[in-house]
Amino acid sequence: MKIASFNINGVKARAEALGRWLDEAAPDVAVLQEIKSTDETFPRALIEDRGYNLETHGQKGFNGVAIASKRPLEDVRRGLPGDDADTQARWIEATVATDSAALRICGLYLPNGNPVELGDDGTPKPGGKFAYKLAWMARLEARIRALLAEETPAVILGDYNVIPQPEDAARPEAWRDDALFRPESRAAFRRLLNLGLSDAFRLRQPGPGHYTFWDYQGRAFDNNNGIRIDHVLLTPQAADRLEDCTIDTAPRAGAKPSDHTPIIARFAA
Repeated sequence: MKIASFNINGVKARAEALGRWLDEAAPDVAVLQEIKSTDETFPRALIEDRGYNLETHGQKGFNGVAIASKRPLEDVRRGLPGDDADTQARWIEATVATDSAALRICGLYLPNGNPVELGDDGTPKPGGKFAYKLAWMARLEARIRALLAEETPAVILGDYNVIPQPEDAARPEAWRDDALFRPESRAAFRRLLNLGLSDAFRLRQPGPGHYTFWDYQGRAFDNNNGIRIDHVLLTPQAADRLEDCTIDTAPRAGAKPSDHTPIIARFAA
């Protein structure tokens, strides 16, 4: 069973690229981020005509997440719990039944957090984008704690907007003060792992040089000047079924690409 994450950077702008990738990679489940479309205006035929069930959580012009699955999507929930005032479309989850069990698929588009605004005491300014990022990560931690308490086989995947370690950037010094690499962001990510989650890619692919995002500027992709910010985290019950996890760089090299590329985890059915 192939479960993929792909920050598409605008589903309408990348419709051709997305359709080509779905045909070639044929994931069983695809979690999309930055669809930049409302639910009503999402080009559903692009997904459904290829045999996928589709659930979206959209927002006009910004953010937005979706799950496409060749199997039925059950118990769909939209929005990360913990803040009823948060209207940004960044979280969707659903259950996908497999031949032997079921997996909870949680798709996320974690806030970027830039610009980093700090007070005189060095802490994030309340109301700023960086403070919102860290608060969102705290809510994510709470949701994951609940999944772990239920012993749910869960795959929590998407664009985390976090560079976990220096080896996850071609030029880590260039990201030192960026919200993606700030100590606070990395510490919040480590707290997720310390709950008992596994980083699927690192279970199979150690070492530097593996990235999921390359800027459009400065021939970043050609020079492999990238960062690894798209992650697949697994509860222990899901990690037991992991067979492999790879980064598919082909879409980034294609026509009119997203600045991200898919990451694909393979599980025993």
